Amino acid sequence: MKIAFIGHKRIPSREGGIEIVVDELASRMAARGNRVVAYNRSGHNVAGSEYDGMANGRNKRFIYHGVNVISVPTFEGKGLAALTSSFFATLQAIKARPDVVHYHAEGPCVMLRLAHWAGLRTVATIHGLDWQRAKWGRFASTYLKLGERTAATCADEVIVLSRNMQEYFKNTYGRDTRFIPNGISRKESVPVDEISTKFGLDKDGYFLFLGRIVPEKGVHYLIEAFRKVHTDKKLVIAGGSSDSSDYQQHIQEMAKGDPRIVLTGFVQGRMLQELFSNAYAYVMPSDLEGMPMSLLEAMAYGNCCLTSDIPECAEVVEDKALTFPHGSVDDLAETLQKMADDPVMVERYKSEAADFITGKYSWDSVVDQTLALYADEEDGE
Repeated sequence: MKIAFIGHKRIPSREGGIEIVVDELASRMAARGNRVVAYNRSGHNVAGSEYDGMANGRNKRFIYHGVNVISVPTFEGKGLAALTSSFFATLQAIKARPDVVHYHAEGPCVMLRLAHWAGLRTVATIHGLDWQRAKWGRFASTYLKLGERTAATCADEVIVLSRNMQEYFKNTYGRDTRFIPNGISRKESVPVDEISTKFGLDKDGYFLFLGRIVPEKGVHYLIEAFRKVHTDKKLVIAGGSSDSSDYQQHIQEMAKGDPRIVLTGFVQGRMLQELFSNAYAYVMPSDLEGMPMSLLEAMAYGNCCLTSDIPECAEVVEDKALTFPHGSVDDLAETLQKMADDPVMVERYKSEAADFITGKYSWDSVVDQTLALYADEEDGE
């Protein structure tokens, strides 16, 4: 099949969970003999300058794991990057006439209507209700909601990542969707090295949050709660901002004065592996999620995890992790203290995490189901 991906920022990169998902799907589908193109946004790629979207003033093309990656014109600015890149990517896809165009996230789905009018088969994956995110103003939220409605009314198939989202689309739009969660592979742990040299971190010496520093991730709850915890363990907050520099500055101000709180900024590669491999526990205090890839990764590294009790997290961890009522700083602080005081309990959760999560979610299964959906085959879901 000829398959086009639109909606991610750039692959390869770890700019967000969507990029990880598109990377996995596109490269695995290409390995099965499909002709796959991924339309990247122009601009700098955190994976390295060799993957940047421009070369000598022209949009760059390159092959990555068998995937034909094409950078499209992108106007930088809050809300404009997704709009412009998905518009130009859709125009190129219409010209190329793939068998299916797979859109990811609500904003890019506004342009799905163009592909639909052009007679292309379209699939939309809704990773979360992006219009609810605190970082967006009224116009951007309205635009994102339009993308959601476009997917619900125009896409040949809509994929959701949680049962809760499946109910939302049925109740809101009367739209049947396909539940195909993300996959994960077992991760190999690595010993402490770079994180000790750069941040003074030791194995089991810190609680870890890893993700984008945006309001819906609840990092402010975590810092406020951690200040109430009596422990010599540190709190590591790893990640960069995403259209939320004011919030990131707020987090930096909150962290001041507590030497136990370490802000690493964006991490990838060996340092990211070390952070996941050597954490005492992983914490995700989010108010809003789709299906958090960082949570799956944390468990695949064998971490004891603590998450808010929102359905998108609770569905993933079941009884193999600790949860707290989302938004409750006191309950979060109480659970963190309990974890700090009970290493035997933490170790018990660690011992079960990797087997559980890799047994529950498989990339091979995700690719099988998605390709069947592309070809309009029934799989009984």
